[in-house]
Amino acid sequence: FLCFFLCEHLYGNLLLYYNDHGHQYELYTHILTRTLLIRIIEYVLFAAFIIHAIDALMLTLANRNARPVGYAMQKQGANSSWNSRNMGLTGSVILFFLVVHLRMFFFPHRFLDVHGSMYQDVVDAFQDWRYSAFYIFSVICLGFHLSHGFQSAFQTLGLNNKNYASIIKMIGIGFALIMTIGFASVPIMFYFQIIK
Repeated sequence: FLCFFLCEHLYGNLLLYYNDHGHQYELYTHILTRTLLIRIIEYVLFAAFIIHAIDALMLTLANRNARPVGYAMQKQGANSSWNSRNMGLTGSVILFFLVVHLRMFFFPHRFLDVHGSMYQDVVDAFQDWRYSAFYIFSVICLGFHLSHGFQSAFQTLGLNNKNYASIIKMIGIGFALIMTIGFASVPIMFYFQIIK
């Protein structure tokens, strides 16, 4: 569900590439804020984020409790990737990013009744090098998180199989790369004024 959300959100962000002074993007954001079905999905999405974070925390605690005493010798790269060992770190960065991102774009227009241009808010935000750098860093963390999380989802659902595990892994890496490049391209294009 969260991967589908990312695809939909990337689609919306790519509307910023239209050379129409943000008209398509404004239309997209207007539909998102005015459609009842989208509003219902929004609540499901918030619940999914919260459940995902709580589930990850519970899994981390269960793993620590299963082996309270650490190994005498650490060979971290022997049985797991950097991505899998650092899901908590990348997830924490993503969570912090979400709070900042929602505070900048979602809450003012949804709850504070701000009627300004969402497109102009995006342009202004990406003219600030600090926010652009933070956004890109967060998207890179998202890419690492997705590259492991995508294939883990199949394993969690019992859909992983040795016959096609490598295919799922490659699709997961590809998906993570597409999301990372797609999202990171927007602040780069606006900051360096490639998009006018």
